[in-house]
Amino acid sequence: MAVKPLGSRVLIKVREAKTKTDSGLYIPDTAQEKTQTGEVVAVGEDKEIVVKAGQHVMYDKYAGCSVKIGDAEHLIVKNDDLIAIVD
Repeated sequence: MAVKPLGSRVLIKVREAKTKTDSGLYIPDTAQEKTQTGEVVAVGEDKEIVVKAGQHVMYDKYAGCSVKIGDAEHLIVKNDDLIAIVD
C-alpha cells in the first residue's frame, strides 16, 4: 500500500523502541517509552515543509495519526508537529 500525505503533512516511519539497555538488560513492554523519532518516508506538496524523504526527525509526543503499513508502524504528522532534524 502506498501512502502519500496531503498538504503540510509528513509520513514518518517510527523508530522501534529499545528492548534492551546498553548494559544488556531487557526492558519489559510495560516500561518502554513511546519513541519520538523516526525517518521521513514521504512529504506533502506544501512549499513550507523543510524536511525531505530519508531524513531523521523528532516530533511531538502526542502528534499525528498512527498508520500500520506492512509490518512497520508509521505516523502522519503536521509539519508544525516536527521539532528537529536529527543527524
